[in-house]
Amino acid sequence: MLKEEEKFEFIINHESDIPKYQQLVDGITNAIAENILQKGDLLPSVNVICKTYQLSRDTVFKAYSILKDQKVIDSVPNKGYYVAGETRKVLLVLDTFKAYKEVLYHSFVNNLPDNVITDVQFHHYNIDVFKTIINNGIGKYYKYVVMNFDHKDIVPALSAISKDKLLLIDWNIQADKTNNYVFQDFGKAFYESLTEAVDLFKKYKKIQFVYPDFTNHPWETVEFFKKFCADFGFEYEVITDPKKFDIEKGIAYISVSDRILGHFLEQCKEKDFEPGKDVGFLSYNETPMKKFIYKGISVVSTDFNEMGTKAAAFITHDEETRCYVPTKLIIRESL
Repeated sequence: MLKEEEKFEFIINHESDIPKYQQLVDGITNAIAENILQKGDLLPSVNVICKTYQLSRDTVFKAYSILKDQKVIDSVPNKGYYVAGETRKVLLVLDTFKAYKEVLYHSFVNNLPDNVITDVQFHHYNIDVFKTIINNGIGKYYKYVVMNFDHKDIVPALSAISKDKLLLIDWNIQADKTNNYVFQDFGKAFYESLTEAVDLFKKYKKIQFVYPDFTNHPWETVEFFKKFCADFGFEYEVITDPKKFDIEKGIAYISVSDRILGHFLEQCKEKDFEPGKDVGFLSYNETPMKKFIYKGISVVSTDFNEMGTKAAAFITHDEETRCYVPTKLIIRESL
């Protein structure tokens, strides 16, 4: 049985870059997430919204159609639109949008129920952007999934979010034992993966780790690379200036940057080097295309599909989550 319509007010910013229909959609989903609107509550009619907020009928119909498609609302002839389900909104904060992050994102959203809507935003390792995203999201979401980074202001920025509503993912840089998290291991697990390729590295006279100064990959990986080379007697070098990246025959390269992988393949073509024979390459982070590039690129990577699945489980279950996703080595022709 439908409840009588209660007064519900939208906030429409006519100067905003956000389309007005999307502002309507966000207003309703936020109100449901905050229990301002509940299942069965009637919504303002199309005519009332048009008149009150100076909006076109097409704008309002578009917003209501989107919400009906998402099964957030429904309608009854001669009674109007009403809240059909208990919609939850979650915030997913990632660093940058790359191919392997796309795997994580799709795994995350595909493992959520239909009544959960995901807002995804990117901080690009900019602390001001990060703080703006978090501050604007306080109180608007059921739960928060955040990929953090190395900055002293991260913990204070997240302190306003209840720890039972917050999941940190990817990098263990600010977490403590009270946080929920799904991490990968950038150190020991990377070292153990390299040990599986010892015989392949022995084909080469030297190993170079290309760690360009523009990367935000944890330096811990470089330290465990040095330990690996020392433990197994490999000559090595760490290159941080990408301008000095000039491949030589008989050297195996490891890099955390796909940009460096692109330069490697270009130089192989220019110098007529065959990856896996004249030179070697081990790339960090699996992507859907690396198995097809140049007979296949060897990778060391965590399972971003599993990371997304575990993050989704945190949303759907009221349980503490503290785990590491395994890192594995995938050998292909490039090494």
